[in-house]
Amino acid sequence: MLKPFARIASLPREGRDTLFLLFVIGWVILPHVANLPLWCSLLAALLLGWRGTLALQGKPLPGRWWLAALLALTLGATWASHGTLLGRDAGVTLIVALLALKTMELRARRDAFVVFFLGFFTMLTNFFFSQSLPVAAAMLVGLLGLLTALVNAHMPVGRPPLAQAARIAGRMALLGAPIMAVLFVLFPRFAPLWGIPADAMSGRNGLSSQMQVGAIASLALDDTIAFRVRFDARPPGQADLYFRGPVLSEFDGREWRPLMARLASRFPPPRVGDPQLVGFGTPVGYEVTMEPSNRPWLLTLDAATQAPEVPGMRVAMTGDLQWVGSRPVVDLLRYRAASHVNFRHGPQQRVLVPPEYTQLPAGFDPRTIELAASLVRRNPSGDALSLVQAALRQLRTGGYEYTLAPGVYGQHTADEFWFDRKAGFCEHITSAFVVLMRAMNVPARVVTGYQGGSPNPFDGYWVVRQRDAHAWAEVWLEKRGWVRVDPTAVVAPGRTATLERLAQPRGAIASAMENVSPDLAHMVRSSWEAMNNGWNQWILNYTQSRQLSLLRNLGFSSPSWADLARVLIMVVVLVALGAALWSWWDRIQHDPWLRLMARVRKRLGQAGLEVGAATPPREIARLVTTHFGQDARGLADWLLKLEAQRYARVPAASLPALRREFQQLSWPH
Repeated sequence: MLKPFARIASLPREGRDTLFLLFVIGWVILPHVANLPLWCSLLAALLLGWRGTLALQGKPLPGRWWLAALLALTLGATWASHGTLLGRDAGVTLIVALLALKTMELRARRDAFVVFFLGFFTMLTNFFFSQSLPVAAAMLVGLLGLLTALVNAHMPVGRPPLAQAARIAGRMALLGAPIMAVLFVLFPRFAPLWGIPADAMSGRNGLSSQMQVGAIASLALDDTIAFRVRFDARPPGQADLYFRGPVLSEFDGREWRPLMARLASRFPPPRVGDPQLVGFGTPVGYEVTMEPSNRPWLLTLDAATQAPEVPGMRVAMTGDLQWVGSRPVVDLLRYRAASHVNFRHGPQQRVLVPPEYTQLPAGFDPRTIELAASLVRRNPSGDALSLVQAALRQLRTGGYEYTLAPGVYGQHTADEFWFDRKAGFCEHITSAFVVLMRAMNVPARVVTGYQGGSPNPFDGYWVVRQRDAHAWAEVWLEKRGWVRVDPTAVVAPGRTATLERLAQPRGAIASAMENVSPDLAHMVRSSWEAMNNGWNQWILNYTQSRQLSLLRNLGFSSPSWADLARVLIMVVVLVALGAALWSWWDRIQHDPWLRLMARVRKRLGQAGLEVGAATPPREIARLVTTHFGQDARGLADWLLKLEAQRYARVPAASLPALRREFQQLSWPH
């Protein structure tokens, strides 16, 4: 196994340095593989492998006609893949391909510098697609690798070990870290200065604006995080954690949709103080950190009576109590909200309830309609509350089951649930329940969102995952308005009252960890998610509002971006002056070689030979021999070794050894 490494170690310096640079470039390109066209990844791997083989074998590079043909092929393939040579995706494809092509021209230091800086730029483009903690850590390693290669290129003499260049690069990175931190904290943040239409669907996940019966079950297999919540005080009980999303009222027999715009416009949203929306008790304050969804809605705990505080975005409430932003959430978004878990919503009189909430498509679910008629006959009063209780009693006593795999439903979804399969996920149960309620002339609708979640023991955030996606019903009751009814909680009480969830199949590694130590697996996962959340909160979500808050803490009464710029310029100037002074002082006072030369000049001055500060060791050796004769031969030889230690390719002695010899020299008088 050591033979390949031994062979690399025996290569000439040019071959060794080329292989190291190719490895670093491959590391920088690797995170892009998921975002690049397949041909681009294969081309980059082929070119890097070809260049590495040439370096190992010491063979000449291909001619320029080869590179011109590959360049033309790259341009054509990029156009075929993206339909353009501009924009994020096409631009990154070209950058990666050109970087790989440029490695085939590594003939001089100038070519190497072009590759270095192309590598730095390619490294930055990784953040166009992901700004997660793992990508940032990988790019930090890539940065150190490119800096090592750059430092190594500035050491043209001899064969310095890469470890030496890596140490210098590490010190450079550490010295630059304070400046980087200052720029991160103070550089004014603006909205993006570019728009990329091709990226509009890149963040799409989570809930949809429609609900096809069986669709949410697929989300239950998705363990990714939808959003995080930090409560100001003790969080509500698990059974009260309903985060409201799209409200669906139109049903075509298979799919639920929101009210059409022309119908929704007839029912304006409630306003603050409106009797149609009243919160009871003390509101629950909390902060939501929402992952990108490419959807405009804002998930809030039911019900948020005041508009969420979203920096840089206008928000509005729809007539069905859903909060919607002025643009889709395409980046990590943090906002504050306050909600009343006990509230009343909706008109108090039946005449004000839109008739659309009792409509059903013709020709669907005839057996459910018959079931509704029988329940109405058994409740002759026709009271809506008694009908709701009758439907829930049917669920409780009819042998119904909560499952992720109820099979594929056909045309009559409600009939199949009530009479045939008697099994389903939350949207099967809720859809069938709402259809039954409408068949009994009780206004009802479907509400989608998330229910529950789990607290992270490390950072205190409540984590809500895609598998917590849920659907429940709202029915209209006289003098109470819209009332939440969760039929899933009747079939499976543990779904809403505790943290019980239907588990997706685990991979081999996850299953092995959980079998060995479930607590350890949970702690490892929670700690990793807490680290990611810290990265999101303090790095990705460091917004202009937080910058201005920092300036207020520094004494600015009404800070602006101009104040940020002035503070930044002042800090940069002070840091630059301090660095220049420190560098000059260190160069003069702390260079051990210069300090040793100063001691030589001092001793010679005491012996009667004055030597200027700019006189090199070789000239001092000649002056010593001329002035003191053969008695100073040992001192002259030592001075020549001191010069060689500074400038020779392979120094004959180290500086500590020369310092010890200096103590033993015989000085002339």
